[in-house]
Amino acid sequence: MTRLPMTQIRYSESFKMQVIKELESGKFSSLNRAQSHYGIKGSMTIKKWLKRYGRNHLISKVVRVEAPDEKQRIQELKDQNRQLKIALGETQAENLLNQAFLEIACQDLGQDLDSFKKKVATKRSIK
Repeated sequence: MTRLPMTQIRYSESFKMQVIKELESGKFSSLNRAQSHYGIKGSMTIKKWLKRYGRNHLISKVVRVEAPDEKQRIQELKDQNRQLKIALGETQAENLLNQAFLEIACQDLGQDLDSFKKKVATKRSIK
């Protein structure tokens, strides 16, 4: 099966300006309505026209407001988070090492690990 070449549609400058003017005047409630009214297929086509020819007030914008020291505070928190992750990793490694030492000590003493843990837990709860 042979594929037909895709048809690329070019719009005149006057048509683009007409669509933008109608959007800005409020004739259409959204970009999608103008797109479907004129049969414009590309989802970004009218947005590009608005950026180029319009007043840009119809394009939604993301505005981030920061306090003067917020950027520095965010960096400090990221650094603190990284340090805490390192400390947690070291603690986990130390815990595994201590567990291994405990198992070896119990073997050397000829004592069962679970019974030793129960005995120690009982002594701690009494205190």
